[in-house]
Amino acid sequence: MLRRGSPESRTLLPPALRVRLSGEGHPVRIVARGLGIRHASRRAWALTGVDLTVQPGERVLLTGASGAGKSTLLAALAGILDPESAEQVGGLTVDGVAPRAARGRLGMLAQDPDSQLVMTRAGDDVAFGLENAGLPAGEIWPRVDETLATVGFGYGRDRPTQALSGGEKQRLVLAGALARRPGLLLLDEPTAQLDPAGAVLVRSAVARSTADRRATVVVVDHDAEPWLPLVDRVLELVPGGLVEQPAGWRPPRRTAGLQLPSGADGPVLVTAAAAGFCYPGANRPALLPTDAELRGGRALAVTGPNGRGKSTLALLLAGLRAPTTGRVEAAAELAAGARRGAREPARWRAGDLVSRIGTVFQHPEQQFLTGRLRDELALGPLRSGTGSAAARATAEELLERLGLTAFAEANPYTLSGGQQRRLSVATVLATSPRVLVLDEPTFGQDAATWREVVTLLAEQRARGCAVVTVTHDRDLVEVLADAELAL
Repeated sequence: MLRRGSPESRTLLPPALRVRLSGEGHPVRIVARGLGIRHASRRAWALTGVDLTVQPGERVLLTGASGAGKSTLLAALAGILDPESAEQVGGLTVDGVAPRAARGRLGMLAQDPDSQLVMTRAGDDVAFGLENAGLPAGEIWPRVDETLATVGFGYGRDRPTQALSGGEKQRLVLAGALARRPGLLLLDEPTAQLDPAGAVLVRSAVARSTADRRATVVVVDHDAEPWLPLVDRVLELVPGGLVEQPAGWRPPRRTAGLQLPSGADGPVLVTAAAAGFCYPGANRPALLPTDAELRGGRALAVTGPNGRGKSTLALLLAGLRAPTTGRVEAAAELAAGARRGAREPARWRAGDLVSRIGTVFQHPEQQFLTGRLRDELALGPLRSGTGSAAARATAEELLERLGLTAFAEANPYTLSGGQQRRLSVATVLATSPRVLVLDEPTFGQDAATWREVVTLLAEQRARGCAVVTVTHDRDLVEVLADAELAL
């Protein structure tokens, strides 16, 4: 097998398919006038009346409510909106040309890093864009090593991408974007899946790599405060356009005045005893032997740096994987009626799990099964035996509380990342399980939707549910967690 970057592998990419790195050292200018975008499956416009000028070398932070159209605007700037799936009015140019014609000059980090990984080895993934752009072979690997170090990627070139955590993948994709030394750097929630130390590394990497102002930067991040010293302006997307925030602006505190219902100490529902996991063929375990206790009426926060196995532990506790060492067992009352009375959730049928342990995955799009939000929310209750009228009533209540009523007829895959996260939480709540296992449940939320998600979880705890959150969100830990398990 040929490795990318070797002289032999260069013959795999015809010169006609290569895009020169024309953006190196030349920051771009962005101009939008009356920009409006509507997705093909929607009646409402995702963006309207956007007037924007970003000067070469500027750094801009883009804020706005979840679903305001921030990711749509970044996709338009990147020239990756499909004309057949999105209607566009008004004007948008990058250095005087359509964004699609300027794609060789940009680097982008999307919300989902998996969508941008193309190779099986970390070093190859960073090298791929450089080779495809025709960079001389002798310059590729030094630049790969430089950018991997810049973003704090903790492994060498040979690390399999499938063995990386979500946060590690995010750093790798950022390295691939920075390696091209783009004239326009677009960052969509670049720190959302990172531990605090990793988030600092990423912001520092962006600051260092753009300090010479040879790149124009547009960043979207709901954790806006840490970016303020690094950006020149803050723009908020609102219905009908953009509003520039005044100097000294600070985002609202999500926890201000928040009052949550408390839970009473209940029975132990799930126990993990020295539970660990090693993926087939891996040379080290994804999760070292870990003890955990999930108790009704209590919320447990699982925290720790990226790559420590937090998401893997969530899968074990949820019964979606069996531990390779140790055990995970459900209490007799939770296991009652399950397949052959098995105490190990990993042995239960899907129907047994859905009514007992509800799971929110790290990537919400992995759990959608229908073509409409309303159907998605009714599916779980219907499968667990709830009548159709009650299932519809539950769906409507959750749509209303999570600000998704306007999208009830929309396809889940057309939602923004924050909206998809709220939908994934809602689908689990709809079945009223005794145990909730949620991986980054507050990802991509503005202050208002964050408070509603946290309130819903607190209500589940108050009714006697055991709540487990895998999270880097310290605000969530402080207001909701009764205990913290740091890996």
